[in-house]
Amino acid sequence: MILVARHVARRQGCLTQIQCETTIRNQLRDLKLLLVTPTFHGYGQSIARGFRRLGYQVMVDEFDRLDTAGAKFRHKLRVELPARLARAPHAGAEANEPTATLIRETRPDVVLFLRGDNIADPVFDAVQGVGARPILWLWDEVRRTRHTSESLDRFPQLISYSTLDTQQLVTEGRLCIHVHNAFDDSMTPRHARYVPGILFVGARYPRRQQLVEALCEARVPVTAVGRSWSHHPFDRARTWEWSRPKVHSLRDVPREEGYAMTAGAPAALNIHFDQDGFTMKTFEVPGVGGVQLIDRADVSDLYEPGSEVLVYDSPEELIDLSGRCISDDRWGDAIRRRAQQRTLAHHTFVHRARQVEQLWA
Repeated sequence: MILVARHVARRQGCLTQIQCETTIRNQLRDLKLLLVTPTFHGYGQSIARGFRRLGYQVMVDEFDRLDTAGAKFRHKLRVELPARLARAPHAGAEANEPTATLIRETRPDVVLFLRGDNIADPVFDAVQGVGARPILWLWDEVRRTRHTSESLDRFPQLISYSTLDTQQLVTEGRLCIHVHNAFDDSMTPRHARYVPGILFVGARYPRRQQLVEALCEARVPVTAVGRSWSHHPFDRARTWEWSRPKVHSLRDVPREEGYAMTAGAPAALNIHFDQDGFTMKTFEVPGVGGVQLIDRADVSDLYEPGSEVLVYDSPEELIDLSGRCISDDRWGDAIRRRAQQRTLAHHTFVHRARQVEQLWA
């Protein structure tokens, strides 16, 4: 497409390469883009903002949004409770007829599905009916989704945050590009919220609990934020679990407040488990001006260990680094500045949108 557009631009009187490229960009960004996404902390909206800043017309369909307390209660009762009793994961909401209607009414040129493992047949029929291009953006490893080979076949173009998945999908003959997660710099906090110890924001998984408890046992002050850490009776009830680790905890906070806390803490934990893709937190912690403690040495492809991020490979090393972060503000502040500069220069959703738009260029 881009070669044809360049030829047309020259035929129409563009005199310079720069003028031609500008014309091409304007033509490409006249495309209408629809993002079909789970709500998931508003990350679909962040991706949309990245494309809008490049000049695209972007619509967002958060198909599983539950806007009222009643809707959330019914979902717990009708979906999560039966799945809990059957000891099986619940499938979540599907993108179905309302999404299909939106596609038919708005007639987008590109439909970008985020995760995309719960898309009903009417949605694909609508995409085909309006002649839109379906693209799948996997922000999790395929093995942790409901995707099958047949469901992936519905998407002629794929995006994955996982290096290993990208390699495998390409080996299978699929068109797939590797795109890291990113930071939404439109959400940079204006003011940091002071946190006296090491911060962890996120769900409680075994590896995460092990490391947080190791800090507590070493008398390193730590705060864990999220419903699966919270001791509040409501959070115990909605997670279907009464027991909690003996860790100082807070209830869920909005994403913006979590960013402010990350900026105001001596350091923030980023704990992976069996992922080969990097979490959002990899870019969010430095993006908001935080000091990142990360368990992945291969982060060196993105940030400079020891200068922009702090890498640990054992609980003992994590304890030592955490202690220094708490006791040496000047050292931590230098890491914050360098890491934030790197993030804003290379790792925002605008940068990722530029990568993704190659798929229709």
